[in-house]
Amino acid sequence: MMSDMKKEDTQFAVPPADQISEESVGQVRDLTDVEKARMEHGAAHFNRLGWKRLTVVLIVEAIALGSLGMPQAFATLGMVAGTLLSVGIGLVAIYTSYVVGQVKLKYPHVQHYADAGRLMMGKFGYELIGVMFVLQLTFLVGSHTLTGSIAFLNLTDNGACSIIFGVVSAVILLLLALPPSFAEVAILGYIDFASIILAIGITIIATGIQRSEIGMASDWSAWPAKDADFVSAFIAVTNIVFAYSFAICQFSFMDEMHTPKDFVKSIWWLGIIEIVIYTLTGALIYSFVGQGVKSPALLSAGPLISKIAFGVALPVIFISGSINATVIGRFIHGRVYRDSVTRFINTPKGWITWILLITAITIVAWIIAEAIPFFEDLLSISSSLFISGFTFYFPAMMWFMLIRQGSPFSSKNLMLTALNALCFIIGLVILIGGTYASIKDIMHRYTTGEVRGPFSCGAPS
Repeated sequence: MMSDMKKEDTQFAVPPADQISEESVGQVRDLTDVEKARMEHGAAHFNRLGWKRLTVVLIVEAIALGSLGMPQAFATLGMVAGTLLSVGIGLVAIYTSYVVGQVKLKYPHVQHYADAGRLMMGKFGYELIGVMFVLQLTFLVGSHTLTGSIAFLNLTDNGACSIIFGVVSAVILLLLALPPSFAEVAILGYIDFASIILAIGITIIATGIQRSEIGMASDWSAWPAKDADFVSAFIAVTNIVFAYSFAICQFSFMDEMHTPKDFVKSIWWLGIIEIVIYTLTGALIYSFVGQGVKSPALLSAGPLISKIAFGVALPVIFISGSINATVIGRFIHGRVYRDSVTRFINTPKGWITWILLITAITIVAWIIAEAIPFFEDLLSISSSLFISGFTFYFPAMMWFMLIRQGSPFSSKNLMLTALNALCFIIGLVILIGGTYASIKDIMHRYTTGEVRGPFSCGAPS
């Protein structure tokens, strides 16, 4: 298996000499020695991830905004349902991520999620999942732009128009997204992880101290909020789903691994870390603050402490956000320059096209953040439309269509058939119910004036 993978990697990393190069688009000629050297160097540069670095990169992509929306999800669903869903969805996400990794091992040429779509549904699947892939990651960059704007407004006591802070956030995300290799991002990952742990820790400790100073118990409940309806409950569920969205980038990250079979260690480490962080964050902050908990959760720590928490959280807001732009860029750039040395981004043309592409992605993400200026619903609609597929029903389809051997009803497959059918159903329920709930809530908020209008100076909610 590994020898086949090495062979396949070489085929994709160093195209034959008669393929198209950047200097002669549309022509057929031999590559020069310089071009061959650049391709070989590029292939080596994008093949440096071990399982430990993969874990760090997955942490950078995964543990960020999801944790900040958990306490309010617990407030809507109640402590019991919130905890069960946090742990349950996390375990399902670990399994579907395992299926994604199995597809990568069986089909080493799959570089991005869209390539798996081609295996399942041909060109239509490639284009459909490719569009979903780009839109979801652009929404993620937009949500980080919005969170950066909220952070700066909080730190400065609304010291400027939120559009200005949105632009500042977008520029920071752009600059951090420019390094094209995920190995470089892994270096920043340690700062990123320390940032979110410290920010959450500060918020938990501060809210706990504030509760003890008040001298009375908070109004948290084991059961769903009394005013919770279908819309609010589904938005809370999709916010938990959003927190476990790491499978979307897994193909892209694994494509840089020097030993892809080690991915299992990474997803187990990430999955357990996520489940612990998310469940403790949601449960503890909700128990200390009660029904008045805010989203992002850092806003619940009081004026001074929330400033400190947001200051500490700035690295995770921007580092985790930027990696999504890098993944989009790698997908689009690699597709446009598939048979050219340009795709390795180690030539002047490669760098110019890369910078222009990342700039365009960031501008679109900023527009999304300004058009949907409310944190909870932006996460919800993103989860419903896209993560429902990437984390649930697409991996289930992969198992049935690409991984399964023998009849789905054979004794060896029966349990896995049931599990993957459940994942598929969960994905469809989130897609339909979550999208409906998100649209209804967005319309309600605009109708009642709960949120500022798009592209205005008011603070996002």
